[in-house]
Amino acid sequence: MSASAPSFRPSGRHLALVGPTASGKSSLALDLARSRDDLEIVTVDSMQVYRGMDIGTAKPTGAEQSEIRHHLIDIVDADDDYTVSRFQSDCRVVLESIESRGNRAILVGGTGLYFQAITDDLEIPGQFPEVRAELEEDPDTVGLHR
Repeated sequence: MSASAPSFRPSGRHLALVGPTASGKSSLALDLARSRDDLEIVTVDSMQVYRGMDIGTAKPTGAEQSEIRHHLIDIVDADDDYTVSRFQSDCRVVLESIESRGNRAILVGGTGLYFQAITDDLEIPGQFPEVRAELEEDPDTVGLHR
């Protein structure tokens, strides 16, 4: 996403469950979603987006995902770059889709920067591989080895 990407502010109808690892967010989100027909779960977690990264991520089971619609789980391979900018873009698409169905999202997770990217509509620049390559050419001139 570039700085000129269109702004998107969620409707305000959505819920957010934010907290530390193993605090019961996912279980509470499932209970809430089971109690209403209009709730869908959107994972706001920097690790659950990766396919095959199941240990230590507390991903919902296949049965839970079949019962309640979940989003942004297992969407990229483990060796893919997945940035906050890409999350922001993907989440905007998901929230627009949920809103278009007349439903509400439960944003669930503990990755604070990802939440902030959505709730505060952060303007995040794209990646600049040429700048990174230039900086990596001579690590002694910048960074810790100075």
